Amino acid sequence: MASIPTIHVLLALSAAHCLNDLLQSVITAVYPMLKEDLSLNFAQIGLITLIYQLAASIFQPVVGYAFDRRPTVWSLPGGMICTSVGITLLSYTTTFSGVLLAVFMVGIGSATLHPEASRITSYAGQGRRGFAQSVFQVGGNFGGSIGPLLVALIVAPNGRHYVMWFLVFAALCFWAMKPICRWYGSYLSQLRTAERKVESHAVLPLSKRRTLFTIGVILVLIFSKYVYMASLSSYYTFYLMDRFGVSMSQSQIFLFIFVLSTAAGTLVGGPMGDRYGRKPVIWVSILGAAPFSLLLPHTGLVLTVIMSFCAGFVLSSAFPAILLYAQELIPTKLGMISGLFFGFAFGIGGVASAVLGVFVDSHGIEAVYRWCSFFPLIGVVAAFLPNLKKK
Repeated sequence: MASIPTIHVLLALSAAHCLNDLLQSVITAVYPMLKEDLSLNFAQIGLITLIYQLAASIFQPVVGYAFDRRPTVWSLPGGMICTSVGITLLSYTTTFSGVLLAVFMVGIGSATLHPEASRITSYAGQGRRGFAQSVFQVGGNFGGSIGPLLVALIVAPNGRHYVMWFLVFAALCFWAMKPICRWYGSYLSQLRTAERKVESHAVLPLSKRRTLFTIGVILVLIFSKYVYMASLSSYYTFYLMDRFGVSMSQSQIFLFIFVLSTAAGTLVGGPMGDRYGRKPVIWVSILGAAPFSLLLPHTGLVLTVIMSFCAGFVLSSAFPAILLYAQELIPTKLGMISGLFFGFAFGIGGVASAVLGVFVDSHGIEAVYRWCSFFPLIGVVAAFLPNLKKK
């Protein structure tokens, strides 16, 4: 097989990831409208995030394992069908239970797309897997950054029913998946042969005991990253409106700036891991966000936006390196490992959002940012990661 990335497939995967995560970002972007329309409290807002994230996290490793065993070209379109149903329901439901069902369906779509698309990305990237994962991941982050901005421009002035217009992006996502399915269908026969050879000859780089310990360290790092990211992704708009008195539309623009920083960080993290190794990138990206997170609760509006941008940029450079580091630990189960770590990240984000929602109701939203600012310091445990050198 070729040792260079299959660029047109990577671009299609990035576009599909972009459109998928754009649709998913609608959930958090319409929180202020849901809160007002349905008279929700912050604990219920946290529960919405919890249901969405748990639906995504629980199913992701299961989906990844299933597609490792029986790959299919129809997995990505199937996930987008679930997401489309959820978006439609979110547009018109008038009950809290209807909102929970809507976000559950979107979560199932996410659980289907992420592990399978990540596995396809690893094969399409071939000799430059870090670069490939960054291209794939930056599509998702860019889509997530556009979503809140489009909600501010399209939905906020007109009402929640205008969420239905986002089905246009679902249609575009189906179109972007066509070249992926076509390429993957022709590649499956080679893929099955290659996987049989890998499973029969591959040797894990570490002993089983050290592999389990290392995975535990990675999970701790993901925990520290996504607890802090949950405070920004779920409650940043409320924080800005409460502390600085900005309007909802202005807060959505500032949220767009933050999420855009995560796209930029993701684009940097993968190639840096290819060049300098996964461990240094993981170490710098998690612990390096601490100065910005610690300063953020004590600054004015302009510096708050700058600190959030810097923290998002540095933290987001970690995930491509983390994912590839984990895949290199267990190279025969790419889909399962992708699903496990995507799922764990989503699950931690969901649980953290729910807990933080209760914390906001009890202690106020500014207390959340003072408390969460210490979580990037947990990145010091990256020192326990062994170096995985390519021979």
